[in-house]
Amino acid sequence: YDFRLEVDGVLVSWAVPKGPSTDPGERRLAVRTEDHPLDYATFEGVIPEGQYGAGAVIVWDTGTYRNLRANKGPNSLSMPRSIEDGLVEVWLEGEKLKGGYALKRLEDREADWLLIKMDDEEADARRNPVSTEPESVLSGRSVEHVYRELEDEEHE
Repeated sequence: YDFRLEVDGVLVSWAVPKGPSTDPGERRLAVRTEDHPLDYATFEGVIPEGQYGAGAVIVWDTGTYRNLRANKGPNSLSMPRSIEDGLVEVWLEGEKLKGGYALKRLEDREADWLLIKMDDEEADARRNPVSTEPESVLSGRSVEHVYRELEDEEHE
């Protein structure tokens, strides 16, 4: 899973190996990766072996967000500044994920962050959308379905 936020014309990205959680008690590793062009926000298909991010890709969730660290008076922080400071707090309005999420960089580890669900009205420790809602919000396909389509094309 990739967690991507549009910031200043690019998708700032973190790889989240176990996917996001809706349980505030869980912390998920989120590894900062290179920024991506905006058109990656709707890409579904297979990235060939040997290329960065190789494998089947779907858009698992999509939506809008707002920066929870903005408009806090003299302590207001832009998204670029929040990323630089190592603490991002956003409110998501996705199709699968809603509510507050924080990304917190681990000390002395530039690429390693934690993705944490905030304890709010959208938190639900019993819900596991990664396993119960594996399909793309754009196409309804799963990662496995995308791989099968590729295999079918290769055998034609």
